[in-house]
Amino acid sequence: MFERTALPAGPRVITARLPDARSFTVEAHVLAGSRHEAPGQVGCAHFLEHLSFKGTRAYPTTRALSEAVEGLGGTFNASTDRESTVFYVRVPARHAVTAMEVLGELVVRPNLDEAEIENERDVIVEEIRSYLDDPAEHVNVLFDLAMFDDTPLGREIAGSEEGVRALPAAAIHKFWREHYRPSNVVVAASGDMPHDRVVELAAAAFGTGAGSPSGYLPAPRIPAGLRSLRATRPATQAQLVLGVPAPPRDHPDQWTLSVLNAVLGDGMSSRLFLEVREERGLAYDVGSSTVEYSDAGVLSVYAGVDPGRIRPTIAAVLAELARLRDEDVPDPEMAKVKAYLAGRLELRLDETRYLASWIGTQEALHDRVLTPEQALAAIDAVTAGDVRRLAGRLFVDEALRLAVVAPAGKGRGLEPTLRLPVGRPAVHA
Repeated sequence: MFERTALPAGPRVITARLPDARSFTVEAHVLAGSRHEAPGQVGCAHFLEHLSFKGTRAYPTTRALSEAVEGLGGTFNASTDRESTVFYVRVPARHAVTAMEVLGELVVRPNLDEAEIENERDVIVEEIRSYLDDPAEHVNVLFDLAMFDDTPLGREIAGSEEGVRALPAAAIHKFWREHYRPSNVVVAASGDMPHDRVVELAAAAFGTGAGSPSGYLPAPRIPAGLRSLRATRPATQAQLVLGVPAPPRDHPDQWTLSVLNAVLGDGMSSRLFLEVREERGLAYDVGSSTVEYSDAGVLSVYAGVDPGRIRPTIAAVLAELARLRDEDVPDPEMAKVKAYLAGRLELRLDETRYLASWIGTQEALHDRVLTPEQALAAIDAVTAGDVRRLAGRLFVDEALRLAVVAPAGKGRGLEPTLRLPVGRPAVHA
């Protein structure tokens, strides 16, 4: 399903060929995220994501870069996370050579012009402000702080407005020199191209060079912050996130966590959607999700609710957590959830964009790269007993953390509500 080559002092290249695919997607996973920032570098990882698109050696302006890709009907973008930064280019298959050339330019040959650094400060500040002005974004910023406290995993990935304005250009250049080396990159490609040809293109586009990338501090023992955090915003709706620590990436329970999350709040047939929205009418938008880092993880529930109905919504969510803790998921529901997870995976793997992400993320961040068949088998192997066991371990009062963004006067004094319903007494023969 995939082939892998590690180029000497160059990137690791992993490919999955899709015969007859009309598109070609190539990603560069740079093993540098906000967790890698040393004191004095906070905001560098995200800043570099922006600066790469301001011009490179072969494409000196943003316009030249966009015309090289969008002029072919393609798309390209990037995103910064805690442990990596990912750049991608997707083009019609006949333009695969250009896609690889542009990607190599973005990662290893950006100009990092001093004038562009100064201009981009205001752009990034506006991006940070947009997060804080959007209650649905702001509540997640608060929740990260409640779970991880003021640590690299708890702070906003982009940094703070004050920090971005004061970030020295020299710190940005230093972060790039340390981390944006070919040997610190995974190149993942999907389309109708032989692996050897992709390797050839990647070698030409990225070249060689080994840096000395720094590690990062271990995650704090979580939950590390306050049990409940609240911010006020003038709005007609309140946003809340309630969650608990969960297994880290590549933990033996990772597939059990996926099934548990799907039962709880992933999709329109999940328990949260059916109970909180359909049955009780408490929220329009409600669901659950997981975040997995190398040494920490989180399972969280999000809901947008009427400001006067925050407490009953929290109670309804806690009741669903307790239900997973106290009762086995019935066999028909387990079968439905497994079919949902398997089908969604299989459908996505027909797309070069998702397939490149699937293999690239695994190669870059996981201890293994699974084939779809292996992933499907892992999902199928999860039992109702596994889900209940994990729920029993995760869903305990002291682990709960809550973040709320609500209009003034709403959402106060919610910490006492963070109590799971008492479990049903065991029945003995």
